[in-house]
Amino acid sequence: MTDTPITDLSVSVYTVPTDAPEADGTAAWSSTTMVLLRVRAGGREGLGWTYGPAACAAVVHETLAGCVIGRDAMDIGGSFAAMLAAVRNQGASGVCGYAISAVDIALWDLKARLLDLPLHRLLGAVRDSAPVYGSGGFTTYDAGRLRGQLDGWVAGEGIPRVKIKIGESWGTRPDRDLERIGQARAAIGDTAELFVDANGGYTAKQAIRIAGAARDAGVVWLEEPVSSDDLRGLAQVRAAVDADVAAGEYGWGPGYFRRMCAAGAVDCLQADATRCGGITGWTRAAVVAQAHGLELSGHCAPHAHVQAAVSIPNLRHLEWFHDHVRIEDLFFDGTLPPTGGQLRPAPDAPGLGMVFREADARPYEVGAPG
Repeated sequence: MTDTPITDLSVSVYTVPTDAPEADGTAAWSSTTMVLLRVRAGGREGLGWTYGPAACAAVVHETLAGCVIGRDAMDIGGSFAAMLAAVRNQGASGVCGYAISAVDIALWDLKARLLDLPLHRLLGAVRDSAPVYGSGGFTTYDAGRLRGQLDGWVAGEGIPRVKIKIGESWGTRPDRDLERIGQARAAIGDTAELFVDANGGYTAKQAIRIAGAARDAGVVWLEEPVSSDDLRGLAQVRAAVDADVAAGEYGWGPGYFRRMCAAGAVDCLQADATRCGGITGWTRAAVVAQAHGLELSGHCAPHAHVQAAVSIPNLRHLEWFHDHVRIEDLFFDGTLPPTGGQLRPAPDAPGLGMVFREADARPYEVGAPG
């Protein structure tokens, strides 16, 4: 194929209210914002997105677009390097990292569409499906809503693993945390796996005490028991509990993930393609994890991850996160059902396999450049 220059890049911002008040151990929210990228070349369009502030759109419009427009659509590595160089003085993580991630996802989608291939075939699939776990169980839910959500995943959709939020109010309500863990176990029965996520709400010793008190509930996944910046604390918890300790969702770049793995901080590394550099950054995180004998779990945004997920040898699972599933179903054709707890990419849909329904998204659009 001859050079196919990228001719256009546009960015839009959409904010979707939650279907109920939501909170975890350290934050509360009433809406979720998606920043959507569309990149065009050779008569095809690639889609990418991140879940982050509208400021991501300004970074794309003012800083990143010039790195990409005019470059060969096949040259994703060159585009990625150029975007990193362009944000050197702003810092590559945070808002800039989210923006780069969305552009990178769109570039991979575009390249696969130009080649008329599903992205997982372009990347080289090693499996035909990716396991998922149902994720929600917000601290704002009462017992009835919690039970209904978890039962819907386990009994309704056959997802054999689910996660709830704990660490409520920065770990100041341990009795309610334990009560909700018990409610979750009662809702899913004895066969489904139970995950919990404290979002960094505990101290290390507090997390160890909570894990011990909840031992009878059979929790097998303890996510961010302490801040993900506290590698020593994560390692301390990991050494003392039966559950697998996981963290990494805020990570940017191989250096971050190398430090986390080398510190013995996690049993399973997490990375988020919409934050850590898109498909390029996520697959690099998988290599870092593999080099340390660890598996990788994709954080949130399941349809941004699934094509890459089936292409890595050390996948643990993807997060079927309530808010993002709602938005991706609302905005896109081509979303996948989590049948039996697995996402199976379509064998012949090009790129990410997603088609943006602009008319359905328009009521949620907010002002953004580009």
